[in-house]
Amino acid sequence: MKFSNGCWLDKEGVKIYSPKEVHRIKIEGDTLTVSAPCTKINTRGDTLGGAVITYKITSPMEDVIRVRAYHFMGEQKKSPSFEIHENKDTKVLIEDNENEVIFKSGNTKMILSKEKWEMAFYKGNKKLTCSENKGLAYIKTIQEEDFINIVEDGVYMREQLRLSAGELVYGLGEKFTAFVKNGQTIDVWNEDGGTSTEQSYKNIPFYITNKGYGVFVNHPEKVSFEVASENVNKVQFSVPGECLDYFIIGGETMKEVVKNYTTLTGKPALPPAWSFGLWLTTSFTTNYDEETVTSFVNGMAERDIPLRVFHFDCFWMKDFNWCNFEWDDDVFPDPVGMLKRLKEKGLNICVWINPYIGQESKLFEEGMKHGYLLKKPNGDVWQWDMWQPAMGLVDFTNPSACEWYSGKLKELIDMGVDCFKTDFGERIPTENVQYFDKSDTKKMHNYYTFMYNKVVFETLKKYKGDDQAVLFARSATAGGQQFPVHWGGDCEADYESMEQSLRGGLSLCMSGFGFWSHDIGGFESTSTADVYKRWVAFGLLSSHSRLHGSKSYRVPWLYDEEACDVVRFFTKLKCSIMPYLYRMAEITHETGIPVMRSMVLEYQDDDACIYLDKQYMLGESILVAPIFNDEGKAKYYLPEGKWTNFITGKKYEGGRWIKEKHDYLSVPMMIKENSIIAVGAEDSKPDYDYRKDVSLLAYELKENTKACAKVFDMNNEEKLSVEVLKNGNKIVIESTGTEDEWTLVLKDVVNVESVEGAEFILEENDTKIKINSGNSKIFCILK
Repeated sequence: MKFSNGCWLDKEGVKIYSPKEVHRIKIEGDTLTVSAPCTKINTRGDTLGGAVITYKITSPMEDVIRVRAYHFMGEQKKSPSFEIHENKDTKVLIEDNENEVIFKSGNTKMILSKEKWEMAFYKGNKKLTCSENKGLAYIKTIQEEDFINIVEDGVYMREQLRLSAGELVYGLGEKFTAFVKNGQTIDVWNEDGGTSTEQSYKNIPFYITNKGYGVFVNHPEKVSFEVASENVNKVQFSVPGECLDYFIIGGETMKEVVKNYTTLTGKPALPPAWSFGLWLTTSFTTNYDEETVTSFVNGMAERDIPLRVFHFDCFWMKDFNWCNFEWDDDVFPDPVGMLKRLKEKGLNICVWINPYIGQESKLFEEGMKHGYLLKKPNGDVWQWDMWQPAMGLVDFTNPSACEWYSGKLKELIDMGVDCFKTDFGERIPTENVQYFDKSDTKKMHNYYTFMYNKVVFETLKKYKGDDQAVLFARSATAGGQQFPVHWGGDCEADYESMEQSLRGGLSLCMSGFGFWSHDIGGFESTSTADVYKRWVAFGLLSSHSRLHGSKSYRVPWLYDEEACDVVRFFTKLKCSIMPYLYRMAEITHETGIPVMRSMVLEYQDDDACIYLDKQYMLGESILVAPIFNDEGKAKYYLPEGKWTNFITGKKYEGGRWIKEKHDYLSVPMMIKENSIIAVGAEDSKPDYDYRKDVSLLAYELKENTKACAKVFDMNNEEKLSVEVLKNGNKIVIESTGTEDEWTLVLKDVVNVESVEGAEFILEENDTKIKINSGNSKIFCILK
């Protein structure tokens, strides 16, 4: 939201009140309170009236500084609020000096100048950003004014944080606009707008910059960001009301900032290993029954394409009855038997749900009777005809409604359902509604999705186990990363939408979300076979992989026979690297650093990476550059170092752009130097014993730099830890773990003279060293 008219003027009808001086400082324990009048206080008379901004500075955890600025502190604070995970043992240092006040938490500090109004934030002695004179402000928009009356249209709190030359802004949720947010106006307001508009299903009031800090605006309601737009050297954010609450999040690197942000708002749960396999769905409005579903499942098996999850979309229920959580008995007369038969084929089952209850659903009357549906202030149930005729919304602020909704899900779980696609949750009304707990309707618009997904996720945890809960969610707000997985929503079936989807996913993963997926081949319409096959490579090299469409099926043989080869190849490839990929998932769960990482997140000091949005790191060692054209032309950037294509074995020198062509069974899947990729002995499913017969592939070992890898099992228990160090003509291999044998593969190493403590063989261009135990120290001598 813009309030100014160029550099010197305010917009007509706007009155801006900003602090002019530090008038009073109060230090109580670990809280710094600052009183800042919006006029210069020269005489006692200047204290008679006028706006004063009160600041409360605290630290909820090390390296995070919280700023709360109030005009009227007496404004009633209504729920909901984001869940903030504070460390009560955080130590801070507060110094009140002659010319400045210093507030320090960890290596991050705030310095408030008493001489001029400036609140500056530092990492050590490096200035990160600052709020300058006229930055933070209390703002009134005036609808009508004369000598007697002033009619106020609205009041807002605004902050402006300065950007340095070359500083770029990322994040703010799953945005399909430009990856770098500089120059954009962004409203944090969830909407159902597809992947080709400025609207977003997942709006997150958190941004991060390449200077190495983040800002989290702690408001569930609409937050309006002007990112180097209204003022091109500042990020401005504003909220309606009398208070502004935000966090400056420090860290030694951008990854450390993401880690701190997710410590504050919640770490992503670890999805079960089976969820990393290939998902296939009925698609949306297609016709399907058990015979159709079984033909798809059998068709995949006949073509040796590993399938792990089958998903039933909306029409598993009767039309006009969404949601009644009952199978359409005209189409599925024996759902329990059908699910049993599918599970006997080694499949997990997902079904579509949303938080709406259509009037024709038998649950509507039940929900209305017990007060489980969102109401109007006069007590009527709020209804509209969008999506389902005369539908209502479940009111998740009512604990009894949550239990009721959870109970319906339990019935499906008891039938054999393993997980839920939690669709929708964006079009949440704000006018003429009243929640059970009297929550603020403007805040609930974005926050509703958090409550909805939390109820479903916790139901799965309760009845399936903590390690088996997983969703396929479309909408989210801050903290929603705790309930994975999220997918990109409704995209078209073309290369442009494929590119948009990746851009949105990378933006979301810069916003604290760890696991992300998208509809392979596109959702709307039907792609060409070329688009489908290129999208398959991208989709199977994402954290989660799903074939899903709208009006047409997504089984590969409906495109061409080569599509079957492509799906088979990349599905098996993904299954084989699950020991590596699941370890990356565990790191995401532990740290909040996403599985799919933008290049700038992994290489923030490489200026060539700061704008890259068509390639990404899959974990810490694998670079993926999807192909967005029929010709197979790839163009991607490799950071400094030596790189090897995992599929072709071709080697590259980094620090440059690469242009090349790939067929459909290939893609730039580049392994960075000094990496060890754990490859399993299984390629027909994603969930297996990762330790058994594991092979660790060592690429381009660097002199005197340890290469490390760990293999964990599906219970997140370490089974093997390996360190490899090259020093001249000697390679030392040290391992700890279980007593099972394993193999170290020295990629493109053919000059081994001897190995002490193990046997080795030369196979093509690689040396394979068979090691009998996980507890070993092996010496390899090179010629």
